[in-house]
Amino acid sequence: MPQTDKWLLYPKDIAAAIGLLTRLPVPLDSTWATRRGAAAAWAWPLAGLLVAALAALVAAVLLALGLPAPLAAGVALALQMLLTGAMHEDGLADAADGLWGGWEPARRLEIMQDSRIGTYGVLALLLVTGLRWQAIAALFTLGHVAGPMLAAAVLSRAPMAVLMAWLPNARQAGLAHSVGRPTAQTALYGTALAFGIAAILLGVSALWVAIAVVLTSLAMAALAQVKIGGQTGDILGATQQLGETAALAVMLTLA
Repeated sequence: MPQTDKWLLYPKDIAAAIGLLTRLPVPLDSTWATRRGAAAAWAWPLAGLLVAALAALVAAVLLALGLPAPLAAGVALALQMLLTGAMHEDGLADAADGLWGGWEPARRLEIMQDSRIGTYGVLALLLVTGLRWQAIAALFTLGHVAGPMLAAAVLSRAPMAVLMAWLPNARQAGLAHSVGRPTAQTALYGTALAFGIAAILLGVSALWVAIAVVLTSLAMAALAQVKIGGQTGDILGATQQLGETAALAVMLTLA
């Protein structure tokens, strides 16, 4: 089980966050990362920031070359999936299958562990990915490229640490359990960091976007508590995906 130092922030936590949440090759002290565990969760928004920045850079180049906004948005979305190994999308699909496919907590958790995807998972992926794609394409059309993508990325990853600190582990195994649970202070650091970055990128609009992400995350937390008695890695992934979708939708409304 990961060790403590949970009130302190270390630069090495950034590499640990990138190593955990992305497929990017970063110099990583595995012993450090294992010992820190969820204490490094404050840096998770920075991992999202890096992924979104790379995707936004590619999108900006494609748009400058004359590629239509919907296609550039599709490439940006696909690149984010590749850079993260689609781990959040996988969580969304598994959570949808489990939360709606079983009649009792144990069965729901069993379904979520199954590598096969069901109807609910397919529909969740289609709907959420489609909404993200449409929102990003519309923002590109309005001339907003990097800001919204980066803000959505950081704000949607902060709630993962909050849910881990707030809700118990629904199962005594899996990624979320192995990483451990961050303290409330660690989750607060990550939330403050994410909001600070979003405020720099969006100005006062960041408040409304953050509220949308908070409400979405609270709804997901309540559902998970009722359905399975806590959180899992799949619940965290689903929360990120839904939070990002909500953030993009609000930014499009305010654009």
